[in-house]
Amino acid sequence: MTEPPGELAETRAAYDTVAVDYAALLRDDLAGSPVDRAVLGLFAELVHAGGGGPVGDLGCGPGRVTAHLAGLGLDAFGVDLSPGMVTVARRTHPELRFDVGSLTALDLPDGDLAGALAWYSVIHTSPARQPAVFAELARVLRPGAPLVIAFQAGADEPVHHRQGYGHPISLHGWRLDPARVADRLAAAGLPVRTQVLREPEPPHERTRQAYLLAVRS
Repeated sequence: MTEPPGELAETRAAYDTVAVDYAALLRDDLAGSPVDRAVLGLFAELVHAGGGGPVGDLGCGPGRVTAHLAGLGLDAFGVDLSPGMVTVARRTHPELRFDVGSLTALDLPDGDLAGALAWYSVIHTSPARQPAVFAELARVLRPGAPLVIAFQAGADEPVHHRQGYGHPISLHGWRLDPARVADRLAAAGLPVRTQVLREPEPPHERTRQAYLLAVRS
């Protein structure tokens, strides 16, 4: 899949800029998010029940969720578009593997993963481009393997961030409609089995948060 001119470059540049402060601000975020931990725990149980194997945290940022998955006994590694984020992840979690890469073209064999996580990593992918990204996720998953996607819920409306984590940036994103995302996942061979929608948790969240658990058909 060809990288869209400018779109991934903008996302990469923004996250390179904020990487250190992003990691510091969200370092302990899971400790205060029982729903997030429950969703990740369910994902881990399903991977274990399927016999285990490599799990990709795709769009891993500074690696905090990758490390949480490893703590749940998963063979987890991280991939992120931002070299700055990968540098922070490798420094913070030297025992884990982190690679620079893109959801648009993962450097993984077909059917390689026993599970995959896209934790707020499709929010900068326009709805029109999501089917191709979801097809790439389906490609790298084994049949029966779980996929969890988390995102800010909305009506597929765009947002433009000009400030982030104390830095001036330009970053476009999307607040996504869970039903439409589920339809796009199903069309890619990833039917959704479980949906969770929770209310925002102040001070950092302003919208509902959605979690979709799909299984590779």
